[in-house]
Amino acid sequence: MQGVPVRAAEARNFVHDLLHKIGSPVDDLALVDALLVTTELVTNAQRHGGGLTGFTARVVEGCLEVAVEDGSAHCPTAASPQTPGRDPGVTGGYGWPLIQRLARSVEITATVTGKTIRVTLPL
Repeated sequence: MQGVPVRAAEARNFVHDLLHKIGSPVDDLALVDALLVTTELVTNAQRHGGGLTGFTARVVEGCLEVAVEDGSAHCPTAASPQTPGRDPGVTGGYGWPLIQRLARSVEITATVTGKTIRVTLPL
């Protein structure tokens, strides 16, 4: 992918095309998981991370590796109805636990301008 995707849909389409070009079939559930995680990572970077500043996706040893860079040093957190001060009518905050549950590994690295979240998903 050239440059940084403007929308989560662009990143999702890139991953979709990547997984269809790798030469071996990808299980339907693994494809859905990969697209969901990609969408969540990019959307979270845009909504909560100070903006998306970098995106890569590649297949390494039978796994999809997605790396998303954003402009915030704050690490993602999971929402909970018991979070102090959380408005019960507010939606969202459930994508991060979903990412952690689906991924084989999750790595957060501080950068000069924010952070990189690198996720590996089994295919």
